[in-house]
Amino acid sequence: MGRKWNNIKEKKASKDANTSRVYAKFGVEIYVAAKKGDPDPETNRALKVVVERAKTYNVPKAIIDRALEKAKGSGDEQYAELRYEGFGPNGSMIIVDALTNNVNRTAPEVRSAFNKNGGNMGVAGSVAYMFDSTAVIGITGKTADEVLEILMEADVDARDILEEDEAVIVYAEPDQFHAVQEAFKEAGVTEFTVAELTMLPQNYLTLPDEAAYAQFEKLIDALEDLEDVQQVYHNVEFED
Repeated sequence: MGRKWNNIKEKKASKDANTSRVYAKFGVEIYVAAKKGDPDPETNRALKVVVERAKTYNVPKAIIDRALEKAKGSGDEQYAELRYEGFGPNGSMIIVDALTNNVNRTAPEVRSAFNKNGGNMGVAGSVAYMFDSTAVIGITGKTADEVLEILMEADVDARDILEEDEAVIVYAEPDQFHAVQEAFKEAGVTEFTVAELTMLPQNYLTLPDEAAYAQFEKLIDALEDLEDVQQVYHNVEFED
């Protein structure tokens, strides 16, 4: 699949280790998901996905509970869900998903991050058609064969099952996210190393040299540093 999901998560966690940024972003995402439906993760599937993902990033329960309580109470902040598409160095492709309470702020900031770091914004649809929405769920303590057996017994389909480092990662259709998790829970799994609904590129791009990778990472960091940006997806393959 071209990505080491546990390594990506660990890198992001390390990057945010000394800040509250990751918690703030999850707080907004949980609040928005809760406001769009029932503020109970057990009955609101979209909310449950966000909460499960937050847990894999070690977001404190207090942060999650605070966002849920805000959604249940008098919180009336309005957020827009926005998607931007663009290109980085060497024709790399990038998707940026944002949640914002100020649409006039977000687009200029995203455009500036692209322009200042060797990229440029594209029009809607210029990049997304080269990506597939995918559920990515990882666990430890099982082999790939054991995971396949668990999913088969639960009659759950997966696109792929790969061993990555010490984890087993399941790639599935987005509508199978909860079914995969429930199959694992029935098999006694209580923690997930990865629990994402993401956009995977159909093909990965290898950049020509270290300078190109450094420039690309600078662009991705600039985008992820923006307050309104929740997720950044791309098609560049990094070495382990």
